[in-house]
Amino acid sequence: MQTAAAGAALGAVQQAQGQAIVPEQATAKAPATHTMSFTLNVNGRPYALELEPRVTLLDALRETLGLMGTKKGCDRGQCGACTVLANGRRIDSCLALAVAHDGDEITTIEGLALAGRLHPMQQAFVEQDAFQCGYCTPGQICSALGMVAELEKEGLPLDDATVRERMSGNLCRCGAYPNIVAAILKAGRAA
Repeated sequence: MQTAAAGAALGAVQQAQGQAIVPEQATAKAPATHTMSFTLNVNGRPYALELEPRVTLLDALRETLGLMGTKKGCDRGQCGACTVLANGRRIDSCLALAVAHDGDEITTIEGLALAGRLHPMQQAFVEQDAFQCGYCTPGQICSALGMVAELEKEGLPLDDATVRERMSGNLCRCGAYPNIVAAILKAGRAA
Protein backbone atom coordinates (compact mmCIF):
# COMPACT_ATOMS: atom_id res chain seq x y z
CA MET A 1 0.00 0.00 0.00
CA GLN A 2 1.47 3.30 -0.96
CA THR A 3 1.36 6.40 1.24
CA ALA A 4 -0.65 9.44 0.22
CA ALA A 5 2.55 11.41 -0.45
CA ALA A 6 4.00 8.63 -2.63
CA GLY A 7 0.71 8.33 -4.50
CA ALA A 8 0.60 12.08 -5.11
CA ALA A 9 4.21 12.08 -6.31
CA LEU A 10 3.50 9.18 -8.69
CA GLY A 11 0.41 10.99 -9.97
CA ALA A 12 2.44 14.15 -10.64
CA VAL A 13 5.10 12.18 -12.55
CA GLN A 14 2.46 10.34 -14.58
CA GLN A 15 0.65 13.60 -15.37
CA ALA A 16 3.92 15.31 -16.40
CA GLN A 17 4.69 12.40 -18.72
CA GLY A 18 1.23 12.51 -20.23
CA GLN A 19 0.23 9.16 -18.73
CA ALA A 20 -3.22 8.41 -17.44
CA ILE A 21 -3.55 8.59 -13.68
CA VAL A 22 -4.86 5.31 -12.33
CA PRO A 23 -6.64 5.47 -8.99
CA GLU A 24 -5.15 3.24 -6.30
CA GLN A 25 -8.44 1.37 -5.97
CA ALA A 26 -8.49 0.32 -9.63
CA THR A 27 -8.07 -3.40 -10.15
CA ALA A 28 -6.65 -5.10 -13.19
CA LYS A 29 -8.81 -7.69 -14.85
CA ALA A 30 -7.28 -11.08 -15.43
CA PRO A 31 -6.80 -11.81 -19.13
CA ALA A 32 -9.31 -14.16 -20.66
CA THR A 33 -8.14 -17.76 -20.71
CA HIS A 34 -7.25 -18.86 -24.21
CA THR A 35 -6.95 -22.52 -25.07
CA MET A 36 -5.84 -24.41 -28.15
CA SER A 37 -6.96 -27.78 -29.44
CA PHE A 38 -4.29 -30.23 -30.53
CA THR A 39 -3.41 -33.92 -30.48
CA LEU A 40 -0.53 -35.66 -28.76
CA ASN A 41 0.22 -39.25 -29.68
CA VAL A 42 1.58 -40.57 -26.41
CA ASN A 43 2.89 -44.12 -26.16
CA GLY A 44 1.02 -45.11 -29.31
CA ARG A 45 -2.31 -43.63 -28.25
CA PRO A 46 -3.79 -40.33 -29.53
CA TYR A 47 -5.02 -37.78 -26.99
CA ALA A 48 -7.15 -34.83 -28.11
CA LEU A 49 -6.29 -31.99 -25.75
CA GLU A 50 -7.44 -28.43 -25.21
CA LEU A 51 -4.91 -26.53 -23.13
CA GLU A 52 -3.50 -23.06 -22.74
CA PRO A 53 -0.60 -22.49 -25.15
CA ARG A 54 1.80 -21.93 -22.23
CA VAL A 55 1.37 -25.44 -20.78
CA THR A 56 4.58 -27.43 -20.99
CA LEU A 57 4.71 -30.92 -22.38
CA LEU A 58 5.79 -32.10 -18.93
CA ASP A 59 2.71 -30.63 -17.26
CA ALA A 60 0.43 -31.97 -20.01
CA LEU A 61 1.85 -35.47 -19.50
CA ARG A 62 1.70 -35.40 -15.70
CA GLU A 63 -1.26 -33.20 -14.84
CA THR A 64 -3.57 -33.73 -17.80
CA LEU A 65 -2.80 -37.30 -18.88
CA GLY A 66 -1.80 -38.65 -15.46
CA LEU A 67 1.51 -40.12 -16.68
CA MET A 68 3.63 -39.68 -13.58
CA GLY A 69 6.74 -41.53 -14.78
CA THR A 70 8.20 -38.39 -16.32
CA LYS A 71 9.56 -36.40 -13.40
CA LYS A 72 9.71 -32.70 -12.69
CA GLY A 73 13.17 -31.98 -11.37
CA CYS A 74 14.70 -28.56 -11.87
CA ASP A 75 11.96 -27.31 -14.25
CA ARG A 76 14.73 -25.47 -16.12
CA GLY A 77 16.07 -28.09 -18.56
CA GLN A 78 19.21 -28.69 -16.55
CA CYS A 79 18.69 -32.06 -14.83
CA GLY A 80 17.10 -34.31 -17.47
CA ALA A 81 14.54 -35.89 -15.11
CA CYS A 82 11.80 -34.86 -17.55
CA THR A 83 13.41 -36.38 -20.66
CA VAL A 84 10.98 -38.03 -23.10
CA LEU A 85 11.25 -38.99 -26.75
CA ALA A 86 9.51 -36.80 -29.32
CA ASN A 87 9.46 -38.54 -32.70
CA GLY A 88 12.36 -40.64 -31.42
CA ARG A 89 14.46 -37.64 -30.39
CA ARG A 90 15.16 -36.94 -26.71
CA ILE A 91 13.91 -33.64 -25.34
CA ASP A 92 13.50 -31.95 -21.98
CA SER A 93 9.73 -31.87 -21.67
CA CYS A 94 9.86 -29.07 -19.08
CA LEU A 95 11.14 -26.70 -21.79
CA ALA A 96 8.79 -27.84 -24.57
CA LEU A 97 5.34 -26.38 -25.04
CA ALA A 98 2.74 -29.10 -25.44
CA VAL A 99 1.03 -27.36 -28.39
CA ALA A 100 4.35 -27.31 -30.26
CA HIS A 101 4.17 -31.11 -30.41
CA ASP A 102 0.76 -31.31 -32.08
CA GLY A 103 0.64 -34.65 -33.89
CA ASP A 104 4.05 -35.77 -32.64
CA GLU A 105 4.81 -39.25 -31.32
CA ILE A 106 5.75 -38.86 -27.67
CA THR A 107 7.25 -41.79 -25.79
CA THR A 108 7.44 -41.76 -22.01
CA ILE A 109 8.82 -44.36 -19.64
CA GLU A 110 5.31 -45.86 -19.40
CA GLY A 111 5.37 -46.64 -23.12
CA LEU A 112 8.57 -48.69 -23.20
CA ALA A 113 7.51 -52.03 -21.72
CA LEU A 114 5.60 -54.26 -24.13
CA ALA A 115 3.25 -57.09 -23.20
CA GLY A 116 4.39 -57.01 -19.59
CA ARG A 117 8.09 -57.27 -20.51
CA LEU A 118 10.55 -54.54 -19.72
CA HIS A 119 12.28 -52.81 -22.60
CA PRO A 120 15.90 -54.06 -22.91
CA MET A 121 17.17 -50.69 -21.63
CA GLN A 122 14.90 -50.92 -18.59
CA GLN A 123 16.03 -54.50 -18.00
CA ALA A 124 19.69 -53.47 -18.23
CA PHE A 125 19.12 -50.74 -15.64
CA VAL A 126 17.67 -53.38 -13.29
CA GLU A 127 20.46 -55.88 -13.94
CA GLN A 128 23.24 -53.28 -13.55
CA ASP A 129 21.66 -51.70 -10.44
CA ALA A 130 21.70 -48.38 -12.29
CA PHE A 131 19.35 -46.59 -9.96
CA GLN A 132 19.20 -45.86 -6.28
CA CYS A 133 16.33 -43.56 -5.40
CA GLY A 134 14.94 -44.00 -8.93
CA TYR A 135 13.83 -40.40 -9.41
CA CYS A 136 16.09 -39.71 -12.38
CA THR A 137 15.74 -43.21 -13.85
CA PRO A 138 12.84 -42.56 -16.28
CA GLY A 139 14.67 -39.59 -17.78
CA GLN A 140 17.96 -41.49 -17.85
CA ILE A 141 16.36 -44.41 -19.72
CA CYS A 142 14.53 -42.21 -22.26
CA SER A 143 17.67 -40.17 -22.80
CA ALA A 144 19.75 -43.33 -23.22
CA LEU A 145 17.39 -44.64 -25.89
CA GLY A 146 17.53 -41.34 -27.76
CA MET A 147 21.31 -41.23 -27.45
CA VAL A 148 21.78 -44.77 -28.79
CA ALA A 149 19.59 -43.87 -31.79
CA GLU A 150 21.64 -40.68 -32.34
CA LEU A 151 24.90 -42.63 -32.33
CA GLU A 152 23.53 -45.21 -34.79
CA LYS A 153 22.33 -42.44 -37.11
CA GLU A 154 25.69 -40.65 -36.91
CA GLY A 155 27.65 -43.88 -37.30
CA LEU A 156 29.53 -43.30 -34.05
CA PRO A 157 30.65 -46.01 -31.65
CA LEU A 158 28.90 -46.73 -28.38
CA ASP A 159 31.70 -46.52 -25.86
CA ASP A 160 32.25 -45.40 -22.28
CA ALA A 161 33.51 -41.90 -23.10
CA THR A 162 30.74 -41.20 -25.62
CA VAL A 163 28.03 -42.36 -23.22
CA ARG A 164 29.41 -40.18 -20.42
CA GLU A 165 29.60 -37.14 -22.69
CA ARG A 166 26.20 -37.59 -24.36
CA MET A 167 24.42 -38.38 -21.08
CA SER A 168 25.93 -35.40 -19.24
CA GLY A 169 22.60 -33.55 -19.36
CA ASN A 170 20.98 -36.17 -17.13
CA LEU A 171 21.91 -35.75 -13.49
CA CYS A 172 21.77 -38.40 -10.77
CA ARG A 173 21.91 -37.07 -7.23
CA CYS A 174 22.66 -40.55 -5.90
CA GLY A 175 25.77 -40.86 -8.06
CA ALA A 176 24.91 -44.10 -9.83
CA TYR A 177 26.80 -42.99 -12.94
CA PRO A 178 29.10 -46.03 -13.33
CA ASN A 179 26.10 -48.35 -13.20
CA ILE A 180 24.09 -46.14 -15.56
CA VAL A 181 26.92 -46.21 -18.10
CA ALA A 182 27.24 -50.00 -17.72
CA ALA A 183 23.50 -50.46 -18.28
CA ILE A 184 23.49 -48.26 -21.39
CA LEU A 185 26.51 -50.07 -22.83
CA LYS A 186 24.92 -53.45 -22.16
CA ALA A 187 21.54 -52.59 -23.69
CA GLY A 188 22.98 -50.51 -26.51
CA ARG A 189 25.35 -53.22 -27.68
CA ALA A 190 22.61 -55.85 -27.52
CA ALA A 191 20.33 -53.77 -29.75
